[in-house]
Amino acid sequence: MDPAETLELVLERYRLERRLGAGGFGAVWRAHDVHLDRPVAVKVVPHAGGTRRRVEREALVAARLNHPGIVTLYEAGSDDEAAYLVSELVEGRMLAVLMAGGELSDRDVLRIGVVLCDALAHAHAAGVVHRDVKPQNVMVPSDPGRGLAKLTDFGIATLVGSDPLTRTSDVVGTLAYMAPEQAEGGPVDGRADLYALGLVLYEGLTGTNPVRAAGPAATARRLGEPLPPLRRQRRDVASGPAAAIDRAVRPDPPQRGDLAGLREAVHDAIARAPTATGTIAPSFLETRRLRRAAVDAEPVAGPGPTGPSWAPAGLAPAPALGRGRHLAVAERVIAGALAAALVAAVSLALREPLPGPAGAAVAGVFALVVLLPRVGWMAAAVTAVAAAAAALGAGPALLLAAALAPVPPLVFGAPWAWSLPGLAPALGAAGVATAFPVLAGQARTGWQRAALGGLGFWSLGVAEILLDRRLLIGPPPGDDIAALGRLVESPQLALAALWAAAALVLPWVVRGAGSLAVAAGGALGWAALLGLGTAALAPDAPEGALLGAALAAPVALVAALAHRGEPKGAPQAFP
Repeated sequence: MDPAETLELVLERYRLERRLGAGGFGAVWRAHDVHLDRPVAVKVVPHAGGTRRRVEREALVAARLNHPGIVTLYEAGSDDEAAYLVSELVEGRMLAVLMAGGELSDRDVLRIGVVLCDALAHAHAAGVVHRDVKPQNVMVPSDPGRGLAKLTDFGIATLVGSDPLTRTSDVVGTLAYMAPEQAEGGPVDGRADLYALGLVLYEGLTGTNPVRAAGPAATARRLGEPLPPLRRQRRDVASGPAAAIDRAVRPDPPQRGDLAGLREAVHDAIARAPTATGTIAPSFLETRRLRRAAVDAEPVAGPGPTGPSWAPAGLAPAPALGRGRHLAVAERVIAGALAAALVAAVSLALREPLPGPAGAAVAGVFALVVLLPRVGWMAAAVTAVAAAAAALGAGPALLLAAALAPVPPLVFGAPWAWSLPGLAPALGAAGVATAFPVLAGQARTGWQRAALGGLGFWSLGVAEILLDRRLLIGPPPGDDIAALGRLVESPQLALAALWAAAALVLPWVVRGAGSLAVAAGGALGWAALLGLGTAALAPDAPEGALLGAALAAPVALVAALAHRGEPKGAPQAFP
């Protein structure tokens, strides 16, 4: 029988109220300290085998630690039924829950990383190696006054220089965050904690633990293998913290650097880190893999009173589904389709087939961009420019290159959208060019939205020169080169700025509305300003220019409803 169910008080002062979680070596309860009238957490470990000695060792470990980033131990004791560890009660949520829900911004992850670096540095200075650093063992207090994060559960920690409680070959810890040397059963030091913390930060920034596989056996096979660089998943993460995290998760301990280096790199990037939160849809393959994967929250076989930290064993949340801005399969398909359409449109406009059968060329571009979005798009762009040069000469080829060349450097982090500006001339040909900013406004970051808005107008202007046709304001006078230079003059420049600003502010105007009526009003107001601004700057524009702005309003509203619940601006998850 659970001793907590038979005792009104434990250690004659702690009234157990509600069980918070349970594991193989006991349970954690919310309790009330009747002497000091305060809530506490009590770990109850029934006596069995050598558990008494293990609880004593955990208390000895915790007694060495006094840091705001570590849960404080108040008291340890035992009776005939069980051993008890009494610690501060952290009201809040596990880091794993926040990560799974996409509730953390990059800045939040980095700030938490700094706290954990400091907490582990304090533990290591006291001769304590945690050995089980993972998101399930990090609590984020609801009250900011209690700190940003607290490391919990030193149940399997080791004291440097002390006699081990386990045989050298015993493996303790959680497999998906375990350093290779720890998984092999060898002696570990603080570099094992550094490795685990690196994985926590990697997962927080990308939504993926690169070690976790479909099951324990598959995960074990990944241990010791070099991991993919973080920036392969998130190109927009600053190079400093990305390099430090990549170094921390190297298989060879001497190559991992140290906590001080990781802390410095992470801390220096906080001020420039994005503050927007949210998740993107996972790819089909990622979803299928996660459905197959076993939840890897239980400790690996091996003794140690780890308990569940603060969550029931086996019920740890699944990893975040694709948090971040790395390409999902859907985005790759969109990128491939847009690039293929762009190449097909160029071929039709030139009235010349591309090298090889046109259908095969378009299909090849689609496949290449899906597999390698950036490389494939650039290859398609070079092919299109070469075809223009062969069919029409250097002037049109130069114009096409001028339309395509600014896109990659200005929107590097969103290769799925590199072909999007090419839709602006198509909309212009249909007489609704001013609907383009609503498409550009779907990009994730403010810079991407503004850049795509301006690039759309730039593409439209270049297309007017190339086709010698009015799509919105008409081609500037002069030969190709002179007309290209006039695209950066007024009113063309003013219209480009209007499109960029409209795309930039669109999420703020409609996405965060508190009701459907307010969202609809915001969409209508945004479209009206876009149309009136276009009419003022381009009075000779065709009537379809206003129609395009009118059509943009319902599109903006539908997009806002699709993103309902995402932040309208750039809020932080923490004060």
